[in-house]
Amino acid sequence: MIIVNDLKPGTTFENEGNIFVVLDIQHNKTAMRQMIVKVKVKNLRTGVINEISFTGGDKVEQAHIDKREMQYLYDTDDALVFMDNETYDQIEIQKDHLEWEMKFMKPNDNIMISMYEGEILGIILPDKVELQIVECEPAVKGDTATSASKMAKLETGLEIRVPLFIEQDEMVVINTADGKYSGRA
Repeated sequence: MIIVNDLKPGTTFENEGNIFVVLDIQHNKTAMRQMIVKVKVKNLRTGVINEISFTGGDKVEQAHIDKREMQYLYDTDDALVFMDNETYDQIEIQKDHLEWEMKFMKPNDNIMISMYEGEILGIILPDKVELQIVECEPAVKGDTATSASKMAKLETGLEIRVPLFIEQDEMVVINTADGKYSGRA
């Protein structure tokens, strides 16, 4: 058990049957009242971010999240199939749980899968990934009145804005937090 006063950003805990990761924490103590601890959390099962209030002496159960490296093999009609690199066991994760993450993965990539007591919570993307441009608008000389960028389509189907000097078939680095161009690979 963890006293809520000791929670820090990045700590995972279980409360009322849900698993949360702490994003931010605030302690509020006034002279005549008991301390109120407001914790901004993300539900690891649903992805919903909200705020929970505790009193100063409350306790929560710590949740130990396991991370395993698995290889992304292929996708079926409604799921993605991953293989454990050590045991060669295969698991499926529903596509509707990984809509954002699918934009940055290609078959044979090694991906970190997060689990809690055998339950698959999702995948952990690296901060940046390298992807190849498969379609790119031609750069028009003198077309810099608004912004010096053009649309490009990546091998995963994601469409992003890239600088004018980027050409088709080039490898680029993409930030997975916001899906934006970060540089050449």
